[in-house]
Amino acid sequence: MNVSSTIHRPPRTDHRHDAVPLETAFDFLNTLELEDGALVERLTSLDAAAQWLVDNHVVADRRWITHLGRPAAKAAATLDRLITTRTALRDVAHAVAHGEAPQRDALEEVNRALAARETVQLVAAADGVRLGHSHQGDAVDDVLTRIAEPIAREIGFGREDRFRICANETCRWIFFDESRPGNRRWCDMATCGNRAKARRHRARQKTPDAVAS
Repeated sequence: MNVSSTIHRPPRTDHRHDAVPLETAFDFLNTLELEDGALVERLTSLDAAAQWLVDNHVVADRRWITHLGRPAAKAAATLDRLITTRTALRDVAHAVAHGEAPQRDALEEVNRALAARETVQLVAAADGVRLGHSHQGDAVDDVLTRIAEPIAREIGFGREDRFRICANETCRWIFFDESRPGNRRWCDMATCGNRAKARRHRARQKTPDAVAS
C-alpha cells in the first residue's frame, strides 16, 4: 500500500537545526497511550503539552507555546490543535501499519500541518544579502509542521512498510522499525518482547490438566 500520492511530500533534505527526529515524532503519537486496557491522554493541558515539547527538545522554552494560551479559551483552542493533529497523525500511521488507506479527514489534517512548513527566502543585510527563512502561522503551526514532516518523509521515501504497532496487546505502541531485517514486532524487546516470551514459556510449562482446570 502506497499513500505517497495522497499526502504532500516535504523536501528530501532538511538542514534546519530544529528538525524533529523521527523517533520523537512517533513518541508524540504515543502521547495517547494504552495503559491497563484503556487509552490515557498525556496532553491533558496546554502546560502539560508544552512541558512534553520541552522535555523532548521540540522547543527550547515552554513559554514559546504557553504564551499562546491566554486567555483560557485560547489555551483550550491551542491544545485542541495539538491533539487534533496528533490524532490525525496516529490515524495515518495506524492505517499505514495495517496496509490500509487512511481516512480522508486525517490526511487533510496532516496536510494542513505540512502546508505551514518553513520556506527559504533571500533577506537584505547590511553587507548585501543573506539566506533567511519564513514560516506561516504561529508557534504551534511550527511545532506541528516539524513533527509531521519526518513521518510524511518516510512515507514519501516508500518506507511505510516500516511503520509498526507493538504486538503486545497491552501496549500497542506505534513505532518505526529501523532494524536491518525490518521484522521487529515489539516496541522494545527488553520490555514487551521479553514479557511475550515469558508468557509463551509459562504456557508451554502448563500441563494439560492445569490448562483444563
